[in-house]
Amino acid sequence: MFRIIAVALLIVAQSAFAAPQKLTAVYHVTQNGLPFADVTETFRQEGGHYTVESVTAGIGIYALFGKRRLYSEGEVTAEGLRPAHFELQQGDNVKKAVSADFDWTGKTVALKAKGQMTKEPLEVGTQDLASYAYQFMFVPPKGDDVVLSVTTGKQQRVYHYRITERDVNVETAAGKFKAEHLVNAKENGEEKELWLGAEAHHIPVRILMRDDKGAKIEQVLTSLHGE
Repeated sequence: MFRIIAVALLIVAQSAFAAPQKLTAVYHVTQNGLPFADVTETFRQEGGHYTVESVTAGIGIYALFGKRRLYSEGEVTAEGLRPAHFELQQGDNVKKAVSADFDWTGKTVALKAKGQMTKEPLEVGTQDLASYAYQFMFVPPKGDDVVLSVTTGKQQRVYHYRITERDVNVETAAGKFKAEHLVNAKENGEEKELWLGAEAHHIPVRILMRDDKGAKIEQVLTSLHGE
């Protein structure tokens, strides 16, 4: 038993060491080719604890909607990130705030939206909207299929991605990256593609989304700094 615990602790230490203690990523977002928003994300880990903060600031008329803030905190484990708390706030309207609190012992997640609390079963490896992109730093995709259980604060979703390309060149304002190209089946009217940068700790260097109305939203890395 002691040997098993020691090996598990070693795996955690090695994966945590491989990932930066702090990472700041900035993205530019366009909608149908026109400037839409800028996103600044900060990942931190210390003493087996992590935080992720993502702030989206709209450009032009979209700035009137206020900033969108995602926040996640939890543990760094042998399986990567294990969220404890997630929250999403759009502008100053508290009615639009949603949150999720994870009970890994009881295997439930408490979701709060519009002042109403609900509990749902918690699947092993579940992430939230802020943490999922940084989970790849600790657990890069293996094989050709990637299945992600993600909590939005309102509900739980399962995304199924397929790796269609490896070592594809992606050129961004932050530099050129070799990336893995992930494409999901069209679910709930939304189609999403991720390019995970092998030289960027496997975080997305490009994200492409298409909704059921045909709108195309593209998010591309413009700056990346790690410590």
